[in-house]
Amino acid sequence: MKKKVALITTGGTIASKEISKGLLNSGAMSGEELAELCQLPEDIEVKIIDVMQKPSMHIDFGQMLKVRRAILTELNDPTVCGIVVTHGTDSMEETAYFLDLTINDSRPIVVTGSQRAPQDIGTDVYSNLRNSIYVAVNEELKNVGVVVVFNERIYSAKYVKKVHASNVQGFESFGYGYLGIIDNNIVSIYQKPITKDNYQIKKQIPRVDIIKCYSGADGVFIEAAIKAGAKGIVLEGVGRGQVSPYMMDAIKKAIAAKITVMVTTSAEEGKVYPAYGYVGSAYDLKQNGVLLGEDYDSKKARIKLAVLLASVDKIVQANFK
Repeated sequence: MKKKVALITTGGTIASKEISKGLLNSGAMSGEELAELCQLPEDIEVKIIDVMQKPSMHIDFGQMLKVRRAILTELNDPTVCGIVVTHGTDSMEETAYFLDLTINDSRPIVVTGSQRAPQDIGTDVYSNLRNSIYVAVNEELKNVGVVVVFNERIYSAKYVKKVHASNVQGFESFGYGYLGIIDNNIVSIYQKPITKDNYQIKKQIPRVDIIKCYSGADGVFIEAAIKAGAKGIVLEGVGRGQVSPYMMDAIKKAIAAKITVMVTTSAEEGKVYPAYGYVGSAYDLKQNGVLLGEDYDSKKARIKLAVLLASVDKIVQANFK
C-alpha cells in the first residue's frame, strides 16, 4: 500500500515562470503544473492542494493562517503520513516557525522551496521537492515538529535561516546544525529537538514590529510603532542584548503603554544575557520590563511574540526559554 503525502502549494520561486529574459513571475505555476515537471516518487501517493500562488513576501499572518487551515484539513485524514508545503524562500523561515508553533500533530510537516526557477540550469526545484516528500513519510521525523528541507538537508523550523540570496545552499542553522540529510532518497536523522512549544490561537494576531538597533539610534522607530498600534516590539540588539541609550525613553514609553517589548541579538550565535549594568544594557532593559529574547533571532522572536499575544493571557520570561 502506498504511503500518502499532502502537497500544499503557496507559490514562490519553486513555482515561477519566466515572463522575459532574466525576469520571473514568482508563484505563477499551479501545484499540478509543478508536479508534472517533477519525477515524484512512484511508491508514494501525492495529493496536491493549491492554496495560493504568491511571492513569499506577499504572505502575512492572514495567509499563514490559511496555510495552517489547509494543513489541518489534510491531517484530518488518518491515511495521510505527512505534509509538504512549497513556499518562497524569502519568508520561508517565518511561515515554517509559525506552523511549528500552532500545529500539534505527530506527523512530519515539511516546508521547502527553491533558489532557482524550474527552467533554470542547475535548478534545485526537483531535488528539494522530491527530498521533502521522502522526509514527509519518514517515521523518524514523527514528533519533531515542522522542518525545512533544502539542498539535501533537514532543518528545525525554530533555528533555520536564509543565509544566501541566491545560492542553492541557501539555508543554515548557525550553532545548531541540521537534523539530518537526504542522500539518494534515503533519509538519515542525526539529532532531534528535545522540546517543542505549541499554542492555540484564540484571538486576532496583533501587529508586532522589529526595530533594529545600531550606534546612535534613537526612539523614532519605537515611537512610530506605538503610533501604528503595535502590541509587541522586538528590539534587535547587539552582543548580549544591548541597545543605544538614546532608545530608552521611547522603550519606557512603550512599556507604559502596555506594549510587550523584548530584545534579541543580531549576533548569529549566543544568547541575550544581563551581563552589564549600564543604560541600554540587557540588564537595564530587563529592569525596565523588557523580556530577554534568549537565542531567538528577531524574525523568530516576532513570530513567537505575535502567536503568544494571540494565545495566552500573560506573557512571561519563561515563554522564551
